[in-house]
Parts: sequence; C-alpha cells; structure tokens
Amino acid sequence: MSETTIREAGCSCGKLTIKLRGDPEYVSSCACQACQRRTGSAFGVTAFFEEAQVAGEWGEAGVFERTGGSGQPMFFRFCPSCGSTVWWEALARPGRIAVAAGAFADKDFPAPQRLIWAAYGPDWIRAPDGAQVFAEGPSADPKDPSRSRR
Repeated sequence: MSETTIREAGCSCGKLTIKLRGDPEYVSSCACQACQRRTGSAFGVTAFFEEAQVAGEWGEAGVFERTGGSGQPMFFRFCPSCGSTVWWEALARPGRIAVAAGAFADKDFPAPQRLIWAAYGPDWIRAPDGAQVFAEGPSADPKDPSRSRR
C-alpha cells in the first residue's frame, strides 16, 4: 500500500474516526489482562502508526487513562456514544499512535507480527504463522527477538 493510501478506523456507531496515511509500522496482538478487559475478548490487536501518519480525526472522543506495563500513562480514545476504543497513545512510545485493528473493519488488514503477554491469555490462543510470541512484554524494539519464544 502506498503512502498516499488513506486508512480509516472508526467506532461501532460511526461517530468517532481517525484517518491514517499508508501502512502501519507494525501490527501486534496482546493477551494481557488489560487488553482482555478493554476489548471484551481474549486479546487485542493493535496497529502502530507514526504520529505523522495521522491524516485527521472526526468526532468527539472520551479519554480513559491507565498506567501501562512500563509504568507510564496511556490515553485511550473511545466513542462516548457506543463505547468503542478506536486509538490510544502511550507516553512510553512517544510519536506513535496505536489503533485498534478491528476498528478498520478491513478483511485484508495485515496480520499481527507478534503476540505479547501470551502467558496471560487462554491456552487456545495461537499467533499467526511466523509471528514472534513473547510470554510477557517484548523489549522496546518490536524486532528484538531476545525475549521471544516460538
């Protein structure tokens, strides 16, 4: 996909959207308990973009703040009408926007390249073929295999 392609992610009712240019830097799935609770599922899938890729936002977002595994705050943007989380920022990852991959509603969206906090998810969760699996959180570099297991 080219840098001129615009991707749009939105909430369930359509009142909150974010548009991004190009492809995500990487896609990650997470089975930590906070993601389980945030999504109501066994794991969350997140697409990470550079802040400069944001092409615009539409709608009013509610904000939920929690402390991440890094000890730094995370700010989740959700729709006040339907409650869907659409994107968030983590102070531990400055310059990046994390977008709920399901909010793109795109069957051709790239698969996760890794599964983090796998030890906290149900035993039946499986990462896509070729994805790195981390029992806990990875190092700051998503391509660093030093803490992964297959």
